[in-house]
Amino acid sequence: MKITSELTVRSYECDSYGHVNNAVYVNYLEYGRMEFLKGIGFDYKAMVKAGYYIYITHIDIHYKASAYVLDKLYVDVYPIETGAVRGTLRQTIRKEDGTVCAEADVTWATVNTSGRPSKLPKEFLLPGLYPDK
Repeated sequence: MKITSELTVRSYECDSYGHVNNAVYVNYLEYGRMEFLKGIGFDYKAMVKAGYYIYITHIDIHYKASAYVLDKLYVDVYPIETGAVRGTLRQTIRKEDGTVCAEADVTWATVNTSGRPSKLPKEFLLPGLYPDK
């Protein structure tokens, strides 16, 4: 399942060259992932209340094109791998005209309150977390 989120580039996200600072794309990815979880019906607050957290363990990002102030961007998110403890989401940040600004594979892992890897309880393993067959 792919979920797409929309955002608009704000002036303070741009660097001295006038384009979105590379570090800001990580924030866009985070926004897209949270919207993805909401979109598939994942109850993030309930997971935390149950004593589990999702940690990002690796981000492999490739910058393709610049984005500028007031550009409308879309963040596409879909799972490419999901296991009992970890998974990977593919994310694309693109402009309204389809130009890809960045692509990233983001690996996550579930941990318990002690920070130890832990299987996500079955009630949180929703179909939307798994790649489409």
